[in-house]
Amino acid sequence: MTLKKKILIGYGVAFALMGLVVAWAVTNLVSLGQASGAILSENYRSILAAENMVDALERQDSAILLILLGEKEKGTGQYRENEAVFLEWLARAKDNITIAGEAERINSIERDFAAYRRQFSALIDLRDADGTLPRASAYQQTVYPLFARVRDACINLRKLNEETMYAASVEAGSVASRAIWSTTAVAAAASLVALIFSLFLAERIVRPVRRFMEASRQISSGDYAVQVPVETGDELGRLAVEFNQMATRLGRYHEMNIEQIIAEKTKGEAILASIEDPLVVFDPGLKITAVNPAAHRMLDLPLSETSALRCADIIPDAAVCDLIRHMVETGVHPAVPDEQRIIVFPDGERRRHYLFSVTAIRGKDRNLTGIVLLLRDVTRLKEVEQLKSEFIMAASHELRTPLTSLGMSVDLLLEHAVQALPEKDRVLLRAAHEEVHRMKALVNDLLDLSRIEAGRIEMEFENLQVQVLFDHVLTIFKSQADMKGVELTAEAAGDLPVRADANKITWVLTNLISNALRYVGREGHVRLLARRIGPLVHLSVSDDGPGIPLEYQSRIFQKFVQIKGQETDGSGLGLAICKEIVRAHGGAIWVESSPGRGSAFTFTLPVGG
Repeated sequence: MTLKKKILIGYGVAFALMGLVVAWAVTNLVSLGQASGAILSENYRSILAAENMVDALERQDSAILLILLGEKEKGTGQYRENEAVFLEWLARAKDNITIAGEAERINSIERDFAAYRRQFSALIDLRDADGTLPRASAYQQTVYPLFARVRDACINLRKLNEETMYAASVEAGSVASRAIWSTTAVAAAASLVALIFSLFLAERIVRPVRRFMEASRQISSGDYAVQVPVETGDELGRLAVEFNQMATRLGRYHEMNIEQIIAEKTKGEAILASIEDPLVVFDPGLKITAVNPAAHRMLDLPLSETSALRCADIIPDAAVCDLIRHMVETGVHPAVPDEQRIIVFPDGERRRHYLFSVTAIRGKDRNLTGIVLLLRDVTRLKEVEQLKSEFIMAASHELRTPLTSLGMSVDLLLEHAVQALPEKDRVLLRAAHEEVHRMKALVNDLLDLSRIEAGRIEMEFENLQVQVLFDHVLTIFKSQADMKGVELTAEAAGDLPVRADANKITWVLTNLISNALRYVGREGHVRLLARRIGPLVHLSVSDDGPGIPLEYQSRIFQKFVQIKGQETDGSGLGLAICKEIVRAHGGAIWVESSPGRGSAFTFTLPVGG
């Protein structure tokens, strides 16, 4: 016999016993339902009709009292309204006569209510005849006795139905009690039989399963020579045969796989050791799991044990560990500018600069299993950049003196000798004057940029209101905007104090607004907006000009970068200087632009006290 047939026989016996119990319970429930239905359907409507008739009758009596007090119209209206309600519920009670004695009570109510209505009409007619209010004694002698008789009859009708309902309820309780005891007895007997049979069948089925479990534990512990005895010819017997074959194959695969794992591990360690840049691998808890030799040398770590170290133990910059932790928590690689991806490590009397990058390691289900931190030595590049900045500063400083002399000479010629020169020479002289002044502006911009990059420019930080800065720059550019027909507006969301150097930030705003006015057309718009987001205030200058192509948006803040086709007579250093000034304030600057839909330059400043 197969395992399937054994289980089906076991379930068949259980289902048969369950069907017996269900059939018995259904029979009892039908009887109980019939008794309960009698309670609800036969008597409830009559009780409800009696209750509503009593309520309507009492409201009619109240209406008569209103008439006696002189409020005839209100009392007559209330009486007629509740008279219709009484007759409606009386008709429903007549249609629901189901028990003995109910018809006689309803006929009595109908007769007495007709007499009550006649006495009410006589009382009203008496008032209309002599124009005086009826006396209370007339109401007590003629109307009230009929009111009390009808009300008592309605109450007796309700009591009759309540007593009948109670009797039906007692009968239903008796039926329910018998159903409970009989169903309990049948269910207990069936459960006992099913339990005994189930224990017997379960033991027959579970015995081979226990052997499978024991064999599985031995395999998990590394004993692949285990075999399960085959005692039956059912599915469990065939499963035992397949299990034994699987154990044999696992033993062979284990012997083969160990060598492959060792080879892959050796290959991975060789690849890790061949990387010349320092590389550190962290687990999701920011503990070190692997370090290549370059990182050992750079971080001066012991070669023996590094698994006890965490990110904060080897990285001096807490922002890097915070970045890795944020990546572990969110699973998203945050965008960090290159200038903020520099870590400085002491190296004797020197300081070495490393550009770091963070990469996530994900498993088969895209779950984060580790983080790789790669450090690239950019000390030489930093030194070259510093030498370049120093050269630019020195060259710019040396150019200022001859350019100043040349500019003064050209200015003197334009002032005194221009009239004696031919027209062609005058044109050349004016062109020389413009070029000299443009060269002076370029040299000044280069000097300012070099000073900022070298940290030699002095910052005078103070608490400022953004609205004051906006009002100042609006005053500067009002006439220029009016001449071009451009709408220049500013909006600051409430009281926004910032900690900044007023002159330097005014220079940044002036440069951004000047660029916007240079590219926006007539009847265009230039908007200044400020709002607070967390500990920073975001200031933006937006326009509806031609916008910036996508390929330039990542390079627009570099030195001497100008958009092809939109070149102006500027030096291409304005946005680079803006970037350095904002960085000196501890903020960041970026651009959001769509070609043909304008641009928005935004920079951040710390909130003032």
